[in-house]
Amino acid sequence: MTTPRDYICERILLTNDDGIDAPGLRVLEQVAAQLAPEIWVVAPRHDQSGTSHSISLHDPLRVSPQGEVQGAASGAASGARRFAVPGTPGDCVVMGVRHLMAGRRPDMILSGVNRGGNLGVETVFSGTVGAAMTGMLLGIPSIALSQVFVAGQDVPWDTARTLAPGVIRQLAAMDWAAEACLNVNFPACPPSEARKMLLTSQGLGLMDGVDVVTGTDPRGLPYHWLTLTRARLADDAGSEAAGVAAFHVTATPLRFERTHDSTLAAMRAGL
Repeated sequence: MTTPRDYICERILLTNDDGIDAPGLRVLEQVAAQLAPEIWVVAPRHDQSGTSHSISLHDPLRVSPQGEVQGAASGAASGARRFAVPGTPGDCVVMGVRHLMAGRRPDMILSGVNRGGNLGVETVFSGTVGAAMTGMLLGIPSIALSQVFVAGQDVPWDTARTLAPGVIRQLAAMDWAAEACLNVNFPACPPSEARKMLLTSQGLGLMDGVDVVTGTDPRGLPYHWLTLTRARLADDAGSEAAGVAAFHVTATPLRFERTHDSTLAAMRAGL
């Protein structure tokens, strides 16, 4: 049973990109209940995968209560603390911090647990990571969490459920810059087979492009579906993809700054 001295902070805001009904969000609620007495959930009404850290500037946002947080402590955390927003993960973070929790800012934002890894270049597109980036922009320590799985097999949710509380406690005890959020991936194995957490670099990951799948609907009209293409790429030994492939939990600090320094220097030299 969690006691107050086991908590790492007073209140945590949860979100995701898979939607308010996603199983990974329920896992995260169970995890967060071990870390803080007051848990809030503000998540997209529908799947918002691939939306990165976009926010809605041209459409109104309507918030609908979804009841109580699973596993929350009694007292301060009881009551309607779950909300659905018909927008992006970034929208959810802003609505949570600036509106629903106005005057009681969260001490931490957790995003996930995503169904599938967020590794390498794919983090640029990820709504799970995008929510953490938005939290970072608002000055709140933020962590994105994803559960890797093997295609055709069940998602090993118990790995994230079992390991995430300890991993988050470990990361919360470390110093990381205000200009960084953390991207955590749990390996595709039972929790008993997972190896210690590694601090990793982003690396290339598994995404090698975006493709278009075209078909015809029942009315004879063409449709086009964007899909990410993946392949096993040659990646650095200290990268996220290499770490989870070896069954490690990985944690990578990410930032907004994307300047390609060597190209900038070469271009300046050519002026």
